[in-house]
Amino acid sequence: MTVLPAQLTSSLSDVAEGYRRHSDAISRGVLWFLIALLFSWAAIFETDLFIAGLIVGSVLALGAIGLTLIYGILGFANFAHGDTMMLGAYMAFFFLTGTVVGKRTNIDVDLGWSIDRLPGATAGLGDLSFGWGLLLAIALAAIVLAVFSVGLDRVVYRPLRRRGSGIVIFAMAALGIAFSIRALMLIIWGPDPRRYVQGLHYANEYPFGVVLKTDQIFIFLVALGLAAVMYYVLFHTKLGKAMRAMADNPDLALVSGINTTRIVMWTWVFAGGLMAIAGALLSIQALLRPILGFELILPLFAATILGGIGKPQGAFIGALVVGVAQESSIQFLRSVGFEDLSIGYKPAVAFVILILILLLRPRGLFGTAT
Repeated sequence: MTVLPAQLTSSLSDVAEGYRRHSDAISRGVLWFLIALLFSWAAIFETDLFIAGLIVGSVLALGAIGLTLIYGILGFANFAHGDTMMLGAYMAFFFLTGTVVGKRTNIDVDLGWSIDRLPGATAGLGDLSFGWGLLLAIALAAIVLAVFSVGLDRVVYRPLRRRGSGIVIFAMAALGIAFSIRALMLIIWGPDPRRYVQGLHYANEYPFGVVLKTDQIFIFLVALGLAAVMYYVLFHTKLGKAMRAMADNPDLALVSGINTTRIVMWTWVFAGGLMAIAGALLSIQALLRPILGFELILPLFAATILGGIGKPQGAFIGALVVGVAQESSIQFLRSVGFEDLSIGYKPAVAFVILILILLLRPRGLFGTAT
């Protein structure tokens, strides 16, 4: 058996490390180039769809940030994330209208109380289609979903952590919770689509042929503001520093005096609140449907993996990319002869993005090699 000299072994190791870094830089550069190409093409040739994609992506970003927090700190893929987002949206609907589905299809039962009964609750705020009542309903839904998420962790996930269960067990548990939440929404609110606000609401024309509702501008600004708040909390507060320390090394964080139980609780509080707000914002410009949570899974995971798992800033950028790609794909599919299938194929775009990321750079934009 031939033993290589230590100097030669060190040189080979340096060469391998240099090759790895060079390959890593190339894959990162290729990914950024493709994103720049997508954004440039969409902004120039499909400006209206580009703007719509940014709005959808900003909402997805809130969900993706919550998803990457859970994975980064707790170490498992939360397949119930999309359905929990829709549960938050339906909770806001419940607080606003106070209605549930009755024994007969398409007939609601009015529980006799709701926020929209309060004076001025439904009067539009400026050019918005909704009033302060919906904002209060969303805030209450965020609080309820934060408490629900913490309780879910105590009942389901914490016992699994104490038993040392593997990621497959966690994934199966999350999938079971997703099915349960979806069934709960179907039982309470039925399968029929619902709206926060009834009636038609006209859009405004802006330069470059962009047509937007004021609601959409509000959605984008709120999502952007909440993402900025989360960035500040994670990178400029003591709590955020502790959360990042636990994400890097839970055992070291524990022996360093960090209360990991408290960090887990705050992780679910932030994730639950973001899920509720993201689901409600998405439902403002769309219909509330129980199945929408399942349709959100692929875009959320594609955004999270594209940005780099465990990287909140990456999740935000990844969500914008997924949003723009999905919306811009409508015109592309129409141009190649799929006029009738262009909208229905949008979820497939997220799947294609996911495959490309796994092939080009599995660590994502901000992920580091290990």
